[in-house]
Amino acid sequence: MATPAPTKIHYHKQSRELALTFADGQAFRLSAEYLRIHSPSAEVRGHGMQMPILQFGKKDVAISNVEGAGNYALKISFDDGHDTGLYSWDYLYNIGQNHDELWQMYLDRLEKEGQTRDTSVIQIHQL
Repeated sequence: MATPAPTKIHYHKQSRELALTFADGQAFRLSAEYLRIHSPSAEVRGHGMQMPILQFGKKDVAISNVEGAGNYALKISFDDGHDTGLYSWDYLYNIGQNHDELWQMYLDRLEKEGQTRDTSVIQIHQL
């Protein structure tokens, strides 16, 4: 079954959350940080089968622009300069439905790699 298209998309600047309501009634509020760390871009997802590149220090990131990309996706620009990758309806629906699991996996990976969500406390690793 095809993923339904959103019927409503609204960015709440104060809470930095993108609210999406899909045609099947599912609704999600996804934080700018969550969208940024789960960007579908090659810069974040990596190339091929490699592990996605850990994004850290993105707690205070905001969305600077949202625009449609055809009838299938959003192009989201963030105030940290990241603006690559298209968020397809399928992708947004999936990360909305799996928010809690994906968020916990992210927090676990941050801890494992000694990083933080906080922008003012970036950890530098010695090689």
